[in-house]
Amino acid sequence: MFSRKFPTPVSAKAAMVMVALVAALDPTLAFADEAEFLTQDNANILWTVIAAILVMFMQAGFGCVEAGFTRAKSAGNILMKNFLDFSVGSICFFLFGFAIMFGLDAGGFFGTSGFALGGVADADLPWTYTFWFFQSVFAATAATIVSGGMAERTKFSSYVLVSIFVTGLIYPISGHWAWGSLWLGDDGAGWLETLGFCDFAGSSVVHSVGGWIALAGAMVLGPRLGKYTEDGKARAIPGHNIPLAALGVFILWFGWFGFNPGSTTTADDTIGMIAMNTSLAACAGVLGAMGMSWLRFGKPDISMTLNGALAGLVGITAGCATVSAGGSILIGLAAGLLVVLSIEFIDKVLRIDDPVGAASVHGVCGAWGTIACGLFNVDGGLFYGGGFGQLGVQLIGAGAFFVWAFGAGYVLMTAIKGVSGLRVDKDEELKGLDISEHGSESYNGFQLFSNE
Repeated sequence: MFSRKFPTPVSAKAAMVMVALVAALDPTLAFADEAEFLTQDNANILWTVIAAILVMFMQAGFGCVEAGFTRAKSAGNILMKNFLDFSVGSICFFLFGFAIMFGLDAGGFFGTSGFALGGVADADLPWTYTFWFFQSVFAATAATIVSGGMAERTKFSSYVLVSIFVTGLIYPISGHWAWGSLWLGDDGAGWLETLGFCDFAGSSVVHSVGGWIALAGAMVLGPRLGKYTEDGKARAIPGHNIPLAALGVFILWFGWFGFNPGSTTTADDTIGMIAMNTSLAACAGVLGAMGMSWLRFGKPDISMTLNGALAGLVGITAGCATVSAGGSILIGLAAGLLVVLSIEFIDKVLRIDDPVGAASVHGVCGAWGTIACGLFNVDGGLFYGGGFGQLGVQLIGAGAFFVWAFGAGYVLMTAIKGVSGLRVDKDEELKGLDISEHGSESYNGFQLFSNE
């Protein structure tokens, strides 16, 4: 029952049939019913476009967060990758990704129709254009997550290939599994949908996929120069602009009200509840990360607290329409606690250099949010008397997304590394990617040549 994120819109032809039937029965009601339908249909399109614009603005938030959490000498490179992800990602998603994700199903694993939106009936085009635009900004989000985990040492030319494959193939295939029916109904249903998998707005479909690919990229790249001492001890490499990162988090929080409530694609009375759950979880994530960092480090750490807000938002994205307000707070609080522990574990135990904590915020907390649906869903969750059925499906889904996204990401990064090289050389990394990759400075006159 949770497999669909969006309602299937009534086509214009079907609407005309409905109006004709009403007119035959009572001509006085025909105009009123036609006007009501057209008003709701247009309201749905308007709301979905506004929500998509909010999600598109999240690219600015990601750019600020990633640039702020990394060093000044590579800030421009971070922003270039954000522009690239949205630009090349949208075109790849138009040509290939949308069809693979939402086209006619092929065995539950990928779609096979709708390439470049071909074959769409004229009457269905207004909604298809709207639906494509909304989905395109989600695809760009998944790709942008990857750039943070690979920051400060990736060849820009090689990253172009990463962005193309993420938005055109890796993300759409896994997206089909959970959301395949959202354009063509049951003819496009993926295998996880048929199991009753719940991921309303993308804790796994968008965030875990991006986070696990980022983890694979960070592993293949290796750590930044100076990140680990000779005996393997992790060294902190502070970001150059925490106020910029904080602004980015607030922008992302703002945009998330398009991400989650907008995923109804319907202007109805559920939007307010979803917005409330989204914000409550983010607030709880802030408190959880602040408290855990205070406990672990003796001070309430600002960077961990900022990531706590994002962790809460990622965690609630799967269940924002299916859990209660109290459940949202608990999901966000747990995500805030979890993100601090996860960042430490990946950095200090696994010794994987993830400059912005992308794998923890999006991968780990996305998986947590997906699993949490099996616990906190008011209809079918374990804590609401639903037994282990929904929880089992959620565990299968979370595991499948990890295996696919991390595995495909690792193969992709390894292949690019072998063919064209994935990492800049030592001198280029020391100078900073702004100079070495783009021939300019983000902060003119303040370029720092670091030995880190």
